Amino acid sequence: MMTPIAPYHPPAPPSLDSEDRDALHDLYVRGTPENTLRAYERDLIYLTAWKQAAFKEVLTWPEREEVALRFILDHSRNLSNASGRARKTADQLITMGMRKSLTCPAPSTLNRRIASWCAFHRMRNLTNPFDAPMVRQARAKARKAMSRPPAPKSAHPITREVLLRLLEAGGPGLRGLRDRAILLLGWASGGRRRSEIVSLDRRDIGLEEFEDKTLVWISLPLTKTTSSGATPKLVLKGLAARTLVAWIDSAEITEGPLFRRITRTGALGQKRLSDAAVSQIVKRLLTGAGLDASYASPHGLRSGFLTQAALDGAPLPAAMRLSLHRSPAQAQKYYDDVDVAENPAADLLGE
Repeated sequence: MMTPIAPYHPPAPPSLDSEDRDALHDLYVRGTPENTLRAYERDLIYLTAWKQAAFKEVLTWPEREEVALRFILDHSRNLSNASGRARKTADQLITMGMRKSLTCPAPSTLNRRIASWCAFHRMRNLTNPFDAPMVRQARAKARKAMSRPPAPKSAHPITREVLLRLLEAGGPGLRGLRDRAILLLGWASGGRRRSEIVSLDRRDIGLEEFEDKTLVWISLPLTKTTSSGATPKLVLKGLAARTLVAWIDSAEITEGPLFRRITRTGALGQKRLSDAAVSQIVKRLLTGAGLDASYASPHGLRSGFLTQAALDGAPLPAAMRLSLHRSPAQAQKYYDDVDVAENPAADLLGE
């Protein structure tokens, strides 16, 4: 069992006094998204475990170039039929629960861990070992050698038909109402990410036009593509708006987190629901709807919204106004998947 590692606290340059160091640390925390902070912590734990297994040493600052190079070499090939130091290190990490298998890790995983390692050096105002010419070259070659088509974030999109099945599987009571409100808000507001859903507070929900127009306005604090205060308001209508208001009224939420944990006895908690809990909710409802739990992930709400928009003939700019995609090319992919099947040129040979 690995000893827990304290959260990473980037030290300030030596010339700063304790007050300025505390202020700088606070600035790093406030200026870094919560998801990024969690990723930093996970990556630091993994890097520490890997170096201990590979070199029997702790991380040093700045790190040596040969250590950075070995990290790339150990994570850019399949070790299933290998032997030697890299295989022994991987076996130790698997035993510790830090690595899943001996196969080559996903390129995105390697890139993220290296990016975190580089960020740790920048925070400490130190030279980055991954900037060394030989290390840079090895990393570039590793990217090409590991190149593979990106895996979809959700095996299937949660289209309207699938969404309705999930809503029916929600069940009665406060928990079922909360789960339906999460799915409908996540889907109908443009396909929200897990972090965006659980970050909402009651103050972010505007009900001024609900009685007259059945409209609910949503002010997202920030998203992956927009900064705080720059995110346009989103809207919920009809069933999605009514379900969200029913959740707010039934749970008597007047302030604080919008979506909260519910105890085993069915009592409403005060703690904010985690993004991991959204994944568990989706899996549970998929199973309840008679589908395999791996059929879709929460990202299926996002891909499902755009896929359904394409199926219903909604213009791409209108869909992007809600999905908040920054790149038209990225959003167009969902439309292309639908359009190619409906393209008249695909029927030139007839039946």
